[in-house]
Amino acid sequence: MEYRTVYLLLTLLLASSASVVAATTTSAESCAAQSPAAAEALTRRVSVALYYELKLAIVAGNVYEWRANASPRKLATDAKHVAVSANHGHFIDSKNRVLRWAAGSDNREIVLENVAYLAAGETGMLAIRCDGSLWQRKTHKPTWMRIADAAIHAWVGDSADYYIDEKRQLHVTGKAHRGQYGIGVLEESNHWLISASNAIAVYSHTGHAVFLRRDGAVMGTGGNRNGPLGTHGYGDKAIRWGMIFEDAHRLATGSSHSLAIRRDGSLWGWGARDGLQPKLLMTGVVAATGGDSETLAIKRDETVWNWRVGASPVKVDIPR
Repeated sequence: MEYRTVYLLLTLLLASSASVVAATTTSAESCAAQSPAAAEALTRRVSVALYYELKLAIVAGNVYEWRANASPRKLATDAKHVAVSANHGHFIDSKNRVLRWAAGSDNREIVLENVAYLAAGETGMLAIRCDGSLWQRKTHKPTWMRIADAAIHAWVGDSADYYIDEKRQLHVTGKAHRGQYGIGVLEESNHWLISASNAIAVYSHTGHAVFLRRDGAVMGTGGNRNGPLGTHGYGDKAIRWGMIFEDAHRLATGSSHSLAIRRDGSLWGWGARDGLQPKLLMTGVVAATGGDSETLAIKRDETVWNWRVGASPVKVDIPR
């Protein structure tokens, strides 16, 4: 009986250890189960990312990278989300790990685990982890700092950074000279300030920002010389949030134009050569993003399209 008891105890111990190992590599489903904030953040994962000329796209789970009009190269498999900055690409894999690499390189490193969502840009990275907490790693810094206990979305802009907490309050920090805060403030703050309410997603670029309100309205503030805020505050800048578009499901913005996807898959754009009034650009779209002067989109059939603002969409040849 003693030997049998020892055998059973060892069996239970090994099974318990295996469970612990499995728990360290969480799936999206288990990540969502850990926190309502993380569950919502997961719905904002994207399959395309564009920072000026550096582009990333996920097709059939594979990450492709290219610059300008070069041919895309297959970089990695098992990707669920992409984010890009000036010199680095990032993706989240099925184990919710953030992998990062220098643009053009094949050498990747894991920089954070248990991540539901990641944003990257000029000032660094913002990550929402599976427990819903928001973390920041600044450019050229090796460590992550906890910013908030719960967040549902975040964005790193060229001038100001943003996140939305679990109460749908929009927070902002960074430069304010173009009206990026949306509350009439033009002086920079080193602290996070509450900027708006009823927000579910936020995106920003060169001196302006747009957020998706809970009712589907697109709100914008900041620099508007080229019309990324449409007719709202057209001219030098808008210093308070104003409505631009309605019935949106997803958003994106480039340096001089903005984009919205409705639930029916229609892609709408405004600003720069697309004009001040939102116009239909494409149908059947599941994801889109903007860059310096171009748009990158993926359709339901997983075809990738890229075009200059104001021009016709051009299909990108993705090697399989």
